[in-house]
Amino acid sequence: MEITVRAAEPTETEKIVALAGRALGWTAGEPNEALFRWKHEQNPFGASPQWVAVAGDRLAGFRTMLRWEFLDASGAVVRAARPVDTATDPEFQGRGIFKKLTMLAVDELTEAGTEFIFNTPNDQSRPGYLKMGWSEAGRVPIAARPTGLRSALRMASARTAAEKWSRASSAGRPAPEIFADDAVAAELQPLDAGTDPGFRTNRTPAYYRWRYGLPELHYRAVTLGRDPREGTAIFRLRGRGGAVEATVADLLLPDAGALAPLLKALRRAVDADYLLLAGPGQLRRGLLPIPGQGPLLTTRPLASLAPPLSRMHLSLADIELF
Repeated sequence: MEITVRAAEPTETEKIVALAGRALGWTAGEPNEALFRWKHEQNPFGASPQWVAVAGDRLAGFRTMLRWEFLDASGAVVRAARPVDTATDPEFQGRGIFKKLTMLAVDELTEAGTEFIFNTPNDQSRPGYLKMGWSEAGRVPIAARPTGLRSALRMASARTAAEKWSRASSAGRPAPEIFADDAVAAELQPLDAGTDPGFRTNRTPAYYRWRYGLPELHYRAVTLGRDPREGTAIFRLRGRGGAVEATVADLLLPDAGALAPLLKALRRAVDADYLLLAGPGQLRRGLLPIPGQGPLLTTRPLASLAPPLSRMHLSLADIELF
């Protein structure tokens, strides 16, 4: 049966969600559909463009690109995209659907003015991306801090992928509370925002409310004081091997002096074996670097060249797999 690839129509969302469930092995009872719709329908940077492969009246595959916005060194908005969800119906595998959909997405995103694509594909999918024009930009540097001696031993043995779903936590307060006030949220930025030239996510109040607003991901916030602007850490707990990891998505700091006390408050608050975070070197000060273990970032130019990794200020919020 002939396969046609094209942009998806709004009426095909239910079919796409159903195919994702079958092909990606969604487990019954897990909020996978809520996660999918949160990513692709509620994103303040715009709903995700989607493409489908159809054979007659059957959906054979789909591809989505999550819209993303960066600010460059001048403060101008740079539009990018993240390829985060794709699936092929098992009955149609081996017919090049993944490549056809991805290259159609590349062509249409380029024509629409999207500047570049970035993602952290796994070892199985990375070779396919490289054949389609992606390049390895390097590993995003990460660092960790155990919360105790026994925790350090568990951290050292946690050499496996983290669990997909977050664990509930009572530490701090729910992250959405921090971003409820637009005036406060607008002032919550990483330590080097506005002072170190480069590309960083366009962290608007709307972005924060979306990024940390899905209840099923259990994002929490630990603050230095009652006012979040004194220093805020956003995290979630996940199991990794025999350890519990506090994935620190964002550290939002007014100045460098707030870093050490905020990390200390976070270690005391979380019921985890270690903290894990990414970001500029100054945000990782006082933590243990984990060389060669950070996510491998790949990029593809579209309307313009992608920036080198050295110019991209990425936190785990930017590159978490979800």
